[in-house]
Amino acid sequence: MSKKLKITLPAVIGILAILFIIPRIKTTDSGKRSIRGENKARTAVNVNAIVIKPERLENTIVATGSTLANDEVELRSEISGKIVKIYFKEGSHVRKGDLLVKINDNDLQAQLLKANYLKEHAKQKEYRQRMILKKEGTSQESYENALNDVNTGEADIQLIKAQIAKTEIRAPFDGTIGLKSVSVGSYITPTSKIANLQNTDKVKLDFSIPEKYSSLVKTGSSVSFTIQGSADKYSAKIFAIEPKIDPVTRTLQIRAIAENRGGKLRPGSFARVDLFLNEIKDAIMIPTESLLQDIKGTKVFLYKGGKASSSIIELGIRKESTIQVTRGLTPGDTLITSGILQIKQGSPVKIVSSN
Repeated sequence: MSKKLKITLPAVIGILAILFIIPRIKTTDSGKRSIRGENKARTAVNVNAIVIKPERLENTIVATGSTLANDEVELRSEISGKIVKIYFKEGSHVRKGDLLVKINDNDLQAQLLKANYLKEHAKQKEYRQRMILKKEGTSQESYENALNDVNTGEADIQLIKAQIAKTEIRAPFDGTIGLKSVSVGSYITPTSKIANLQNTDKVKLDFSIPEKYSSLVKTGSSVSFTIQGSADKYSAKIFAIEPKIDPVTRTLQIRAIAENRGGKLRPGSFARVDLFLNEIKDAIMIPTESLLQDIKGTKVFLYKGGKASSSIIELGIRKESTIQVTRGLTPGDTLITSGILQIKQGSPVKIVSSN
């Protein structure tokens, strides 16, 4: 019986081992099949895509600028003196040549009166010398001295009149007077500001554009702009371009002019400027969210035969949500626009939405 137990015990142990191992093998094999199934399911990434179609693109850039008066000047006196009369009202419209301010000129008027007397005396003396010269009763030199006194007297009168004119401050052009900084009785000098005078029948628009667009801008081109606090859109025409690029900002300064009907535009306003440069009839535009940066440059993924295929592209004009592709894509390509961070070259993909 002892011998029979020796034979049966190993057999029993072997049977138990087989019974223990087989379920584990089945479980492991089932787990491997499950993992392979899950991996296979994960490799097909759901994506959105669009078919590339050429479209019309207006190359328009947006800039910021400021409005300026067509003509503007700070009224100041050429001479020092006391103001005796102010002829304008603040905020009023004046015409070119209108007298605005009068400075005391009593001393100059007295000098002018004296100069007139001297000139009249010189003219009488010149007349007598001329009559005597005809009778050969005097020399030519004496007559010429008398004539010179007349001419000198006239020059003195013109000089005094010019000085008197400086006591009268007149409007250099049609415009609107601002707030005055002086009053009657004020003693002013050439550094004293009297008021601002502005012509706003037209308004200048100053703005800058990046250097790379400088070759596309020409005088006579039209721009549109808006100002803060108003939904109205205005148009202006470029009439002057700075001849050199600003070396600090690398921008080109441009000046346009706009009609100011109704006086809605005020100098000094902040302006948002839209400048049309050119038109591209067959531009390729793609969503900016489809772009990826790579060590080789900017790339996108295309859908080809159920897989993702990367393509290096070159970019052009950028809009709010789209950007132009100048190289690397052709019309008819299917561009993947979502899930691009989950795929790589050759990854299986499934399009769930396309436009």
